[in-house]
Amino acid sequence: MSVMKNRAVLRWLVPVTAGVAVIGGGAAIGAFAAGADPALPPRSAAQLLDDLRTSRLDGLSGTVVQRADLGLPPIAALAGRATGNELAGLVSGTHTLRVWYGGEDRQRLALVDTLGEQDVLRNGRDVWTWNSRENTAVHRELPADGKDLPSAPATPADAAQQALAAIDPTTAVTVGRTATVAGRDAYELVLTPRDKASLVHQVRIALDAEEHVPLRFEVLADGQDEPAFEVAFTQVDFRTPAADQFRFNPPPGVKVTEEAADARPGPAGRAPGRAPGSKPGGADTERPDVRTVGTGWTTVVVAKLGDADGATAGGAKAGAGAPDADMLAQVLGDLPKVSGDWGSGRLLSGKLFSVLLTDDGRVVAGLVTPERLYEAAKG
Repeated sequence: MSVMKNRAVLRWLVPVTAGVAVIGGGAAIGAFAAGADPALPPRSAAQLLDDLRTSRLDGLSGTVVQRADLGLPPIAALAGRATGNELAGLVSGTHTLRVWYGGEDRQRLALVDTLGEQDVLRNGRDVWTWNSRENTAVHRELPADGKDLPSAPATPADAAQQALAAIDPTTAVTVGRTATVAGRDAYELVLTPRDKASLVHQVRIALDAEEHVPLRFEVLADGQDEPAFEVAFTQVDFRTPAADQFRFNPPPGVKVTEEAADARPGPAGRAPGRAPGSKPGGADTERPDVRTVGTGWTTVVVAKLGDADGATAGGAKAGAGAPDADMLAQVLGDLPKVSGDWGSGRLLSGKLFSVLLTDDGRVVAGLVTPERLYEAAKG
């Protein structure tokens, strides 16, 4: 069986590609703020980094718009439905979210689209997910430490946190222009990969001049003047939201499911934080063997998912998929065929990252050219 029919590939492709795309993100998508650059006191890159790392946020609410056009087939939304993780669709198109933050144990995220709304609410140890289209809700209780709640890269702060983790000798950090974002003055921190083999040209983070909180996050591809990936506040309020914002009141007729404590919630009521195919309290049967090749911005992730006859890394056969999964498999099957001394497979390439799906059951991905993936696939 081709790797394109392997259910594990369908489940792991988007998390792998989204992981490399979150700090690499297309057509010109425009700026969120216009007008003259504000005059602000000079700040060095080191000072802005210190501002960001030491900032304290007691509360926040606002509207976030995320835009991405990576020049890829429309697989992200399909994969989101096929895997039960609707947030996977955030790596493509334009999305509007409402966010509320009332401290480390009080958060709310609402993904709004033309067909409805999906919410994730945390209030202490209680976590609710709600899907308005299906009128279903899932409730679970976090463990005492509350550390296993996954966070999606849905806000500028989420994306900035992951980008800052990439700062090492392979990254040049400079100060860009000042800006106005969501009506607030902001400094711009610019991260530039030193390795020219990276498809990422720059990452730009706009920091609120007073609160030092990221207001906008942009990624520019090599040779492009406009962001390929952008997430920014269009409205923001730094007052702590009322406690009622974090309480879930089930609407009439909603179907509520109580979920095991070790399952992790997602907007579609499934558990994207747990490895697909894993059993609560048991061993994962479909978690791939993952390794990395290279360092810094040119790191390549290699995940072994299954062999050519459709067996997963855990030895389980790939079963028949749901209609959306079958549709995704068809889209992936239309990708260009490639081959070399590393083997054969299909190539998914965009302006910021490349993904190689080999016929022997591997996913090879990175913010690099396909040639770099072929080199890594030889191993």
